[in-house]
Amino acid sequence: MAKHCALVGNQNSGKTLLFNVLTGLNQKVGNWPGVTVERKDGMIRGTDIEITDLPGIYSLSPYTSEEEISRRFVVEQRPDVIINIIDSTSIERALYLTTQLMELNTKVLVVLNMEDILAKKGYHIDIKKFSKLLGTTCVSISALKKTGIQELIDCVVHSDEKINTVKESRIFSDSVEHLISEIMLKLDSDVYEKRFAAVKIIERDQRYYSRYYQEEFESEIRALEEREHNDTEQLIASQRYTYIEKLRDETVTRKNSVSVTEKIDHILLNKWLAIPIFLVIMLVVYLLSVGFVGGATVGIVDMLFNGGNEIEFAIPFASFTVEVGEVQGLGPWLAECITNAGGSDWAASLVADGAVAGVGAVCNFVPQIMILFLLISLLETCGYMSRVTFLFDRAFKKIGMSGKSLIPFIVGTGCSVPAIMGARTIENREEHQMTVTLTPFMPCSAKLPIITCFIAGVFAPLMGKSNTWLITFSMYLLAVLVIVLAGFLLNKFFVKNKNTSYITELPEYHVPSAEYVARDVWDKTWAFIKRAGTIIFLCSVVVWVLLNVDYQFHFTENIEESLLANIGRSISWIFAPMLGMEFSWGASVSAIQGLVAKEAVVSSMEVITAVEEGGDVFAGNGSFAFFNGFSAMGYMIFTLFSAPCFGAIGAIRREIGSTKGMWKAILFETGLAWVLASAVGIWGALL
Repeated sequence: MAKHCALVGNQNSGKTLLFNVLTGLNQKVGNWPGVTVERKDGMIRGTDIEITDLPGIYSLSPYTSEEEISRRFVVEQRPDVIINIIDSTSIERALYLTTQLMELNTKVLVVLNMEDILAKKGYHIDIKKFSKLLGTTCVSISALKKTGIQELIDCVVHSDEKINTVKESRIFSDSVEHLISEIMLKLDSDVYEKRFAAVKIIERDQRYYSRYYQEEFESEIRALEEREHNDTEQLIASQRYTYIEKLRDETVTRKNSVSVTEKIDHILLNKWLAIPIFLVIMLVVYLLSVGFVGGATVGIVDMLFNGGNEIEFAIPFASFTVEVGEVQGLGPWLAECITNAGGSDWAASLVADGAVAGVGAVCNFVPQIMILFLLISLLETCGYMSRVTFLFDRAFKKIGMSGKSLIPFIVGTGCSVPAIMGARTIENREEHQMTVTLTPFMPCSAKLPIITCFIAGVFAPLMGKSNTWLITFSMYLLAVLVIVLAGFLLNKFFVKNKNTSYITELPEYHVPSAEYVARDVWDKTWAFIKRAGTIIFLCSVVVWVLLNVDYQFHFTENIEESLLANIGRSISWIFAPMLGMEFSWGASVSAIQGLVAKEAVVSSMEVITAVEEGGDVFAGNGSFAFFNGFSAMGYMIFTLFSAPCFGAIGAIRREIGSTKGMWKAILFETGLAWVLASAVGIWGALL
């Protein structure tokens, strides 16, 4: 019969990274607590052993839904081996859970992770003595460096010989041990984890105390409390920590007085420098991704799709054009092939002006999105982002949230869907609801094409092409301000959460794993490309068809008589205030496309422009030529901060738990976005 293992440990102990190493899967890894929010299953490579990665917990007395998932699994599913992963740089905190796991009448393999970080900090753990005193098998590994992994696997494979089930305890005082033994003798024979249950009864844990209550138990517990002058829950906890401290003192030695992490934090968490340093780091992120890489690659990718004879480079502090000779481009080439093969002009236009123009408009931004993913992933995995949550905790408390809410916001720069799901690590119900509602305000990778499109078409002529990367950075700062404003409004008038708290440990700084970062960036980029190849392709084709038929579905050459134009005119009054009182059917239908996928806003505009034969989106006398600085800013604000795409809306529904709550969230987001966008557009019209 195949074995089943459970991977159990504190949050941020390297659990999911080890799971990936053992199984070859690529689950989300982040150097902050709470990355795993539900159980994940896989097979240890080269074996028939199934392993389950459980949400991080600190004890088997759960307070959150994630902790309850882990407790129920290890207690009720009874895995053959519990792999208890421990951050070896923080064993005092981690061993509390270990002492509970060893009471479950099962095999526990203790894995001391981050041995490389421990050595850099100047610490050393005597593994043999540690294992002997703890009473179970222990191995030392580095999941990041992949050292000690084979020894771990060997222990699991040969667990019958190498791992003993802990039968006796050396943790509690004689009086406590005597009471534990008395209760164990009186429990039913079908209780598998008798020692664990006995301890929980003594602690008056309601999951066990109410189930196995006996008046005799209560009298003996009270007698123990009177003798020890302490309630039993505190007594048990105190004796666990006394045991842990003794174990630490006998097995851990330190050579150096100050670690590298402590030296770095002395600067990065400085009272006066912390926030400016964070702003500078994020400025550099967008300078590199949108500025240098975006400015150097957008023209190249656009030429590959649409053709031309020159490439324009608009990198920070410089702008120039390079003549490259005539390049046909994918769209014109496919159109020519269709025409030469006897295809009709409308078929050629469908492919070139519909599918290729729409998909190409989004693919232009793939290189800069890759760099953005790369830089954010590096900041996540090295440990800096967990410091950012600590920095903003005090500010977030003023609007009814905590630093824990910042984690979904940061993840949201990649995609809103996993970011919204990540909010489930927040225990406070009101804070969780606020975080789910506010996370879509963070510009995700799908919104970057919208920003870049308007920067190139509207703001570049106004402020110089080499300086437009500042607009991108300012839009992300604006997102933070909108989140603060929206949080204030929610907390003041709707949710009214006053009970926020955030306790976290600051992990050691790690050198990011090149393999993990590469896989993480590739997975996110490939997901973006697949959206362009499927959803955006479909949207582009639909837009082209609606642009070329009238309300009777007859083909028309007059775009103003098309079905799409008529639909756009019927709703253009909604968008007129943010456009400076311009009634634009093209801008209206493009904004609605953003509900399907935010990238579709750009692809829709590109298809409309291609059918109009207007050249560039904002050039000539086409549907978008009226945009100026104010109307462009208003339109961007609405498309960035209004209701997210359908995928994110579905995630909001799942996390909030009701359709009514979902509608409240998206109406609040869209209403606030419309008010802010209209204020900017009308202000520009009045000037």
